[in-house]
Amino acid sequence: MKEKLLMVLGSLGDTMCYHKSGVTLDQPEVVLVHHRMAFVSISLFTVRVLQLLLPVEKASHLLPESMSAALFLVSLDMPISLEYPNIHEAVVAYLEQLNSENYSIYKRTAEAVYSIECTCNFLSDVGKEGEKNLLELVELADQALRSFSYHQHFPLIKEIICMCSKIWKSAQASPLLQGESQKVFLRMLSHPLLQVKVETYNCCLEIIKECLGVHNVTKPVSSLCNGINFLLHPKVLYEISAFGIQEPKNEVNAAAKAILLYLLQGRLMMTAVTWNKFIESLCPVIPVLQGYADTEDPLGNSILLLSKGSPEAGEGALPCTTRLKSMLRLLLVRKPSVRSLALKLLACHLTREEGADRKRPSIDARVLSRVTNLFIVKKPIELKLDDRRELIIKLETVEKVYEIFTSDDIDLVLRKSAAEQLAVIMQDIKMHAVVKKLHLIDKIIEYLNECVGQDGEVIECLIQPCLTLLRKVLCADPVMRMALSQQSSLLTLLFRVSLIFHENCAVVTEVGALFCLLLFDEVSRMDTWSVNPSNKPSPSVFSLPVSVFRRYHLPVRVVGHHAVSPYSIVLPLSADCLSLKPVSDMLRIAWNLSWYHGSDNLLKHLNSEPKIQEFSDALKLCTEDTLALQMTHTASALRDCLRSIVEAAAHREVRAAITSMSFYLLNDRLSLKGGAGPCGVTLKCLSWHTTLNRFLQVLPACTEDEKLLIDIIHFLNKLLKEQRKNSSVELLNWLLELLLRHSPNPLLDLLVLTESQAREEVDDIRTAVRQQLQKELIALFNTLLLSFMAVTDRKCLELLYVFQTQLALKLLQCLRVTDAPHFYGLPSLERTLRGMAHLTASPGWSSHSPLTKPLEICVKYLSGLLEVITSFYVERGGNAMSFMGKGVTKSTILCLLHLSHEMMIQAQSSEWMSLWFLPLGTQSEEHAPTQQGLAWLIPLWVDRDPEVRFTSLGLGSALTTLETGCMALSNSCQNISGGLWGTVVNILLDQSECSMVRREAAFILQNLLVIPMPSVIIKDYTWQGPCVHDEDSGLSLTGKPALQALLSHCHFYEHLNQMVKHCYLGRYTFDLNFSALDGTSEGSDLNGVDDPFKFWSAPSRMSNQDQDSGSLSTLETMVAPSSGSAEFLPLGPSAVSLPEASHDQFVAQVMGQHESASAQLPHGTSLPAPLPRQCVVTPPLLSAVCGLLDGLLTVAPGDTAHAFRQARLIELLCNIADATLLESCVQELKAPLPLSPPVEHTQAQVSFLLEYLSSLSRLLQSCLLVDPDLVIQDELLKPLITNIIGILTICTKDVLDVELISAFYHTWTHLFNLLATLLRKATVASLPPVTVGLAKHWMAVVDMLCTCVGLSTTCPALSTASLQFLSVLLTEEAKRHLQDQDKANVCHGPSMASLLDKTQENQKSLERLHEVILQCYEGKSSKDVLKRVAANALMSLLAVSRRAQKHALKADLIDSCMEQMKHINAQLNLDSLRPGKAALKKQEDGFIKELSIAMQLLRNCLYQNEECKEAALEAHLVPVLHSLWPWLLMDDSLMQIALQLLCVYTANFPNGCSSLCWSSCGQYPVQAAYRGAPATSLMGCILKLASQMPLENTAVQQMVFMFLSNLALSHDCKGIIQKSNFLQNFLSLTLPKGGNKHLSNLTILWLKLLLNISFGEDGQQMILRLDGCLDLLTEMSKYKHKSSPYIPLLIFHNICFSPANKPKILANEKVIGVLAACLESQSQNAQRIGAAALWALIHNYQKAKTTLKNPSIKRRVDEAYSLAKKTFSNSEETPLNAYYLKCLENLVQLLNSS
Repeated sequence: MKEKLLMVLGSLGDTMCYHKSGVTLDQPEVVLVHHRMAFVSISLFTVRVLQLLLPVEKASHLLPESMSAALFLVSLDMPISLEYPNIHEAVVAYLEQLNSENYSIYKRTAEAVYSIECTCNFLSDVGKEGEKNLLELVELADQALRSFSYHQHFPLIKEIICMCSKIWKSAQASPLLQGESQKVFLRMLSHPLLQVKVETYNCCLEIIKECLGVHNVTKPVSSLCNGINFLLHPKVLYEISAFGIQEPKNEVNAAAKAILLYLLQGRLMMTAVTWNKFIESLCPVIPVLQGYADTEDPLGNSILLLSKGSPEAGEGALPCTTRLKSMLRLLLVRKPSVRSLALKLLACHLTREEGADRKRPSIDARVLSRVTNLFIVKKPIELKLDDRRELIIKLETVEKVYEIFTSDDIDLVLRKSAAEQLAVIMQDIKMHAVVKKLHLIDKIIEYLNECVGQDGEVIECLIQPCLTLLRKVLCADPVMRMALSQQSSLLTLLFRVSLIFHENCAVVTEVGALFCLLLFDEVSRMDTWSVNPSNKPSPSVFSLPVSVFRRYHLPVRVVGHHAVSPYSIVLPLSADCLSLKPVSDMLRIAWNLSWYHGSDNLLKHLNSEPKIQEFSDALKLCTEDTLALQMTHTASALRDCLRSIVEAAAHREVRAAITSMSFYLLNDRLSLKGGAGPCGVTLKCLSWHTTLNRFLQVLPACTEDEKLLIDIIHFLNKLLKEQRKNSSVELLNWLLELLLRHSPNPLLDLLVLTESQAREEVDDIRTAVRQQLQKELIALFNTLLLSFMAVTDRKCLELLYVFQTQLALKLLQCLRVTDAPHFYGLPSLERTLRGMAHLTASPGWSSHSPLTKPLEICVKYLSGLLEVITSFYVERGGNAMSFMGKGVTKSTILCLLHLSHEMMIQAQSSEWMSLWFLPLGTQSEEHAPTQQGLAWLIPLWVDRDPEVRFTSLGLGSALTTLETGCMALSNSCQNISGGLWGTVVNILLDQSECSMVRREAAFILQNLLVIPMPSVIIKDYTWQGPCVHDEDSGLSLTGKPALQALLSHCHFYEHLNQMVKHCYLGRYTFDLNFSALDGTSEGSDLNGVDDPFKFWSAPSRMSNQDQDSGSLSTLETMVAPSSGSAEFLPLGPSAVSLPEASHDQFVAQVMGQHESASAQLPHGTSLPAPLPRQCVVTPPLLSAVCGLLDGLLTVAPGDTAHAFRQARLIELLCNIADATLLESCVQELKAPLPLSPPVEHTQAQVSFLLEYLSSLSRLLQSCLLVDPDLVIQDELLKPLITNIIGILTICTKDVLDVELISAFYHTWTHLFNLLATLLRKATVASLPPVTVGLAKHWMAVVDMLCTCVGLSTTCPALSTASLQFLSVLLTEEAKRHLQDQDKANVCHGPSMASLLDKTQENQKSLERLHEVILQCYEGKSSKDVLKRVAANALMSLLAVSRRAQKHALKADLIDSCMEQMKHINAQLNLDSLRPGKAALKKQEDGFIKELSIAMQLLRNCLYQNEECKEAALEAHLVPVLHSLWPWLLMDDSLMQIALQLLCVYTANFPNGCSSLCWSSCGQYPVQAAYRGAPATSLMGCILKLASQMPLENTAVQQMVFMFLSNLALSHDCKGIIQKSNFLQNFLSLTLPKGGNKHLSNLTILWLKLLLNISFGEDGQQMILRLDGCLDLLTEMSKYKHKSSPYIPLLIFHNICFSPANKPKILANEKVIGVLAACLESQSQNAQRIGAAALWALIHNYQKAKTTLKNPSIKRRVDEAYSLAKKTFSNSEETPLNAYYLKCLENLVQLLNSS
């Protein structure tokens, strides 16, 4: 395989090279066009093949040389790189790995192309008027210089220089802009190309002449001389001096000299500022420039004039030090005449020196005559020092030697020796630091000054070593060198020393070396002259420019630098590269594209009349270039094609144009993985419909017409395929309108031959053409039908529906074109059936005919299809007898599957099922009884072709969705061993069967389980279910027992266990190792299950549907597994005819839309016998299994649950759920990697996983309802909840596929329902892990809930499920919180309340969640179920979240609820006045429900929120409830909710309590007589309601008293209670009789009310005023109540605290006795209450002491105190116990005091 692939790739490379290089200009244009089209298409194809087969990093090891050469040609093809940039990038990546040399050429050519683009852009932009971005222009100019060697467009030079001049001329120019422009200018001056330098220097000279010429003498100087500012910079002058003058070519050096001469002589033409600027810039360059000093040359003489200026010259002359240095430097010039002049100048300087008369030597002519060649030495000094790593001499030794050298007390001979030793030591640079610290240089200068003095002969012996020391130190220290070079006194001193020692060659040489260091210091620093100076310190090594060596006679040997200019650039392309044809072609096309700014403008120019050429002929496009551009640029090529069609004079020209257009569509497909390519984009902009319209509106008159029509239809088919994902509505409308024309309608009419055409005698060619035309038409219609999957345009869809039915009728005519089906032409029949399969895949295809009813069309289809299946399958004995017509069988059974769904939709009843029955037996069996049934379907279930098996089982699952179908199918299987149940179970459990087939078998079983079956045999029962017969025992079972026996016999659950364990979750791949066919495969990884992508693949993978009818798709193509499991593998790429149907379309209840055809085997291939294999289990199969298990759980809950436990099925199924895998797939969809698989494959994987999760969720819900213990296991539950939350929080924001999003919503709905069921059925086990999981992903959870709740319009099921989950979660947590309040040591994890109120990170998201829930509630009508669900969620949220209450208040929820309550009250009152109240009862019930929800929302909104209560008070809550009171009295549940609302409202809210005492304002409507008139205030209504004893509804009774208990804490309300004599009802309570020791619930409610009343003194007085109340309370204290046993005692306790009440208490011996008896109670609470009451009674009340000193009471007090002290040790003391002790202690003290 590898060798064959490499051979193919090599052939492709040779082919590409041939089509690219085999082009000659003498060939006809047609041939050139052919070569170009072939080269482009083959290149695109080759690159796509490489991307699919070969990773880039492996290319260098595998690809042949011819492919490398071909890729090199493609990389340099400019039109391809522009039209197909992604292909170009891929080519470059492969080329980089294959051939580094070619890749280097490409990179350099690409740089040149970029430079050409910059060139043309610069020339275009610089010529534009208005403001310009100069910095951008400078950057463009910089890049433009690199391609000059190719285009040599000289006007560019002048434009750049003028721009630089303009920039430097402006005073406002930024330093950055000036610096960047100077870099460009310097690169031009030093350009490697001689012509550039010549042009640059000449342009500069022209500008100087223009600015400084004599003709400007009368013009203002300032405005002109600024034009030369760009030249007045040290770097520019350095470039001109060091390299321009020395250029060998006379054109350059002459211009350079002229420039300098103009500048040096132009002082009078310059302003003072400009001249000073010139002198300032010139100073650093003078060391180079003086090398050209000459007395005989104009330039040299001008240079000498710089040094001749006197110190008194003033402004505009060289500075003194610079002038001195220049004079000294002239002594080193090679020309003697210059040196003589220098000596004269120096003599003048020395004579004018201060103190010259006291210095040696005296200056005279004799001295000067001897030193003309003073520094022209024969042995120059080597300026080289050592830099050793380690110190050889100790630093202390150096210091001692230095002390000897500088000591005045030591003999000069020793000092000289020390100096010489130091000179040797200073050869090592590391020693310099020591002597510098000791001020060596200062000492040396001191000795030199002493030497030139009158008495200097004394120390002359020290001068030579001193000079050597100074030279070595300066040579290594650039900083010191620079400082000393600016000291003119030192320079003069050194010159005097040289004159004194003019005969001592060593001293003179040392002085000369020092002069080299000091006089050439400026030009020795390389970083000064670089383009980008660095901040790093200069290197210590001293070097000089090469130009200095050439022009001076130096007494030293040093390193040289700047042999070439530092500003010179390296050109990307050498002459050898430019001579390569592909390179020159690319650059030429790039120049033209850039010059004309793109392909469109260039092509327009080429098509227009020739104009004046603006560039050289070498850059002009040749014919080959023009053709390449025209043919590769899709937009212009398509326009040319359409023009050719319009102007065509014959069929051939039109067909050629159509063929070219098809090629561009092919290129689109080859170049892109997805999206619209250049051709598709262009066609959307062109009006090509009109061009082709005339060929599609008439019937073809001859064979040539038909051939042309074939080409056009083929093109339209391709175009539709390419645009299927993003179909053009305009194109679809045009096609549909064309197809629905009344007459003639050639495209539809051509499907069926007319009678006259059928009678015609036609030759074989005409027959073949007509068959091809029909084939193309059906292919077009198939593609057209598929193109509407994503269309939403209403008009377009309406046209489609009509077209579907019209096409259906036409195809039906095609099917019935002859009498006997077995005489059909197989190719024609197969095409027709494939077209029918595409058509029938869309629901409603039969329902848009004005003349024929849908069911009639379906019946006709059914008749024809059954006839076909009978002729080609049943009568031929299935595929065991013949391999003919297998494609017919496949398409027919698929059509029947689609037809079954259509008939379900269109039929009003199930009577149509009988139409599917066929007689058993054949026509030859005359005496055999013909039995109607579906037996014809059963052989298809065991067909060789897995697609036929899958589709036929799918048909079975579709038919069994109806009870009649189940019975018919069951009856048809009576003669089969095992019957229908056994057959389907065997298929499901067959490990060698593919997953999709087994999946359909599971659907059939699932449908069979839907019909109720008996547990015992019942005669005449229509559905007995399975029947099992034991031949040994003769025992027969039917119904549920038989089902259990069958499952047990088949080891059903054990098989499922293995099935789940072997589930494969990855993507499905094909094993391309075909050796398995001959049984030699080893180690092959057969991951491919039945290829599910046959039904999911993208349109781009759709193969040609025009296969031959003799398809071998039913041949056995199985391969043997080497290990593990395997699956049938097609021997070639599978063809797909229908893509991307929603996966729900594959389940038994909904229409399937899938068809595929396997590839053929090569001719002559022989296949071995089928090999045993085990197929992989896929998630879709497990989805169906989950549905089947759900059905079994419904039929036999106990047995099935037990089997689940035995097989550990639930745990295994849950383990497959993997949120991480799903999330990684989604991430891949959002940002696909370059080598990631097709998006459609990833979408299919995600869809399958989501479908499985939905099925698993439904199964788990059923398990929770039947047996929660199946799910509630820690090892199962926690990972399951983690996965569920992970799946729910997957972000699908950037997923674009609509069906995939719908699948996510469907799955999320089921997951929310599962979580809600889990929380309801297993709160204790599930609530903690759910809360923990939500807390971990809280931000994502909130965003997800916002998204889901917000889908109330588009996906109400998901919105409902998410709201129900939120409501259940909050409710169950609140219940759990109440249960845990009394428990100690409860481990508190994160809670929803804390997450909702205490998290700070995502407050905005939480606010959005509150907002969407509110919108969902308020935006729905009262009849919408979602409104109630949203209300429940909102209630739960308000009950636990303060933030939610705050948001509700802000959103005016309280006001809206109040308005709603007022509106309901008005409606109820209005309806009560109308006659026929019974008819209005239903409407009234609706109002009551709305009122209930509004009050519950208010209740939860007000809960523990004073701000909300204030808002309710302002909104007049109490008056509104008062007005509703009569309606509340009529409905106990409504009354209970209203009382709950009032309880919450009045709790800890005095203002709210007081509001109940106000009289309601406004007029009340006339009420029904039985309701009674309302009281003056709501308080009165409540008291009246509480007085009605006993109330039938104990819940209302309890709520009334709870409400009154709240009101009893209010002073105003207590006043109303007292005035109403309501408390008298307490005295009428009856105590328990007989053995009953417990108080009634009503009594307890009264006691709680009295307790709250007793909290205030006014309330206590109310109690005491009730005659007999204390006695009744005393009696009640003797009875017990489990929830509140001590309420009477607490009432007494409270009354005892008031001084006014104490006499009445003391007067009642029973009360005192009860309180005293408390001290002896077994209850500590009773003891504490009694002790506290007695202490309160006796406190500050002397009479009480007397009464309580009763011995009995005193004894009890003492005993209680004594016992308490013993009982409560310090360790056990609590605040309550301490209080009890304190009470007793005070009692004892008070009773013992006198």
